[in-house]
Amino acid sequence: MPAAAPDPAAIEEAAPAKINLTLEILGRRTDGYHELASLVVFAEAGDRLWAAPSDTLTLEVEGSFAGSLSDEDNLVLKAAKLLQEKAGVTAGAALKLEKNLPVASGIGGGSADAAATLRALNRLWALGLSPQDLAGIGKELGADVPVCIESRSAFMTGIGERLSPVALPDGLHLLLVNCGTPLSTGSVFKELGAGAYDGRGQDAPEPFDNFREFADWLAEHDNDLQGAAVSLLPELEEVLGAIRVQPGCHLARMSGSGATCFGLFDDAGRLEKAAARLADARPNWWCRPAAIL
Repeated sequence: MPAAAPDPAAIEEAAPAKINLTLEILGRRTDGYHELASLVVFAEAGDRLWAAPSDTLTLEVEGSFAGSLSDEDNLVLKAAKLLQEKAGVTAGAALKLEKNLPVASGIGGGSADAAATLRALNRLWALGLSPQDLAGIGKELGADVPVCIESRSAFMTGIGERLSPVALPDGLHLLLVNCGTPLSTGSVFKELGAGAYDGRGQDAPEPFDNFREFADWLAEHDNDLQGAAVSLLPELEEVLGAIRVQPGCHLARMSGSGATCFGLFDDAGRLEKAAARLADARPNWWCRPAAIL
């Protein structure tokens, strides 16, 4: 059951899933972080967050994946407390999170939740902070939080802090599939064993004129973490294969560090049929059709 808003005065924010259509690891930096280049989009599927006036700061979590979210995983209260500190706020908030996205699944659920929290509290507390201000605060919570502030398609470089807008063709859709086994980002990077970063970079793609041009570009840019993730979780090959054979699927790939995989479609009708077919065949998998925002 979808969560209801906790209060008539509550401010609602969507926390859409962040999908890495590409994720190229350029090397391990001297500070221990990995230099990357990634085309990121946001999907209709996602969590939802509400913030209502309160004297204290509280959080209630509902939704399909509420039970799998531990206090350590939850960035919502961390984001709220950080914003209080940065903005000198003494007011509280009653926060409510509807957790619809799998946890530790490579689609930025925690980062999206943190970004939604910052946006909601910026409005609730009438702080007047710009998206750039919120992104700067969000960076302290995680490298993916800044891109989630505006939740728009972007080309990420650095460790994710450098963002360039990307113009995509209309009518893009994703079939999101997760087999139910979480993957630790740290373990996947460890399995990858990237070499030292040599200083090379990658430019954001030019605007795409049509779907074919976009699909061709994607085919030339991969997710470098996919092989490492498959070695840790072989079931991913089964997931990718099940997506790949669906009529209308142009590309099947893993997002982020996994374990969520996606299929790229340009036909909403074929997407819906593929989602229904796969959900029926694999009822234990999380399967969601979603347009790219």
